[in-house]
Amino acid sequence: MSLGAADIQRRVSGELVVVQQQLENARLWSVAARLMTLYAKTFPGSDGSKAVNWYRLAAEAADRSGDDQARVWVRGRAAIALGYEGASLGVADMLADQAMAISDKPSLGLLNAMMGKAHAAAIRGDFASARALMNKGRRTFDAAGSYEQTSDYAVPWWRMNVFVSLLAARLGDEATAVEAQEAAKRELPASLPRFATHLEMHRGLMIARSGDKRGGADYARKALDALPPEKHSLTLRLLMSEVEQPRNEPMPGF
Repeated sequence: MSLGAADIQRRVSGELVVVQQQLENARLWSVAARLMTLYAKTFPGSDGSKAVNWYRLAAEAADRSGDDQARVWVRGRAAIALGYEGASLGVADMLADQAMAISDKPSLGLLNAMMGKAHAAAIRGDFASARALMNKGRRTFDAAGSYEQTSDYAVPWWRMNVFVSLLAARLGDEATAVEAQEAAKRELPASLPRFATHLEMHRGLMIARSGDKRGGADYARKALDALPPEKHSLTLRLLMSEVEQPRNEPMPGF
C-alpha cells in the first residue's frame, strides 16, 4: 500500500522464488497465487500483456490450490485493479464473472469482483449495470468488509469509499462521489497519502465530466504534483490520462 512498483517487484519476486521450491504443498499454491496477483498489480493493465498474463497465472495457481477463497480473491483483485484503471475491460469482466461463479458467499474477493465489474460497466456507459453492481458491492461489504487498514489484501471502510468515489465520478453522480470522498478522508491512514491524491483526482474527473475539461485536468494535475514523485503509482498516471481524455474517446487499453 505504501511502496512503489519497483520495490514491490523486487520483494515479491524473491518471495516467489522461495515459494516455488515448496509447491509440493498444495496450500502454498494459494500463497503463490496471492503473491502473483500482487506482482501483477505493479504493471499497468493497459500494457495488454504483462499484468494480464500474471493475473491469469495467479488464477491458475489458485485453482491448483483447491482453495475457493483464494480462487475468488485473485480473480476479484484482478478485476478491481483493471476496472479501476480502466484497462483490459474484457479481462476484468471475465475474471469478475469467474469469481462470482465460483462462490456467492460474501468475501473480499467477491466484493472486489463486483466493484471491478461495476467500474468496467460505467466506463462502457452501462450505468444501470454499474449502479446495480455498486449496490450489490455495498451489501457484500457490509457482510465481509475488513478491519485491517493498510494491507492490499484488505478492504476497510475508507478503501471501499475510494472504489465508490471513482465509480460515482464516472457515473456523473456528484452527490454520491462527494459523500464517498468525505467518508474515505475521515478514516484514511495518514501513512497513505497516495490515496488522498486518488480522492482529489476523482474530484478533478468530476469537474472534467461536468463540462470544464481544462479545469478538471488542472485540478487533478495539481493534486498529482503535490504528491512526492516517489509516491506516484501507475494507477495514478492512468487516472490522470482519464481526466484529460475527452469523454467520447476510448481510454487506452480498451
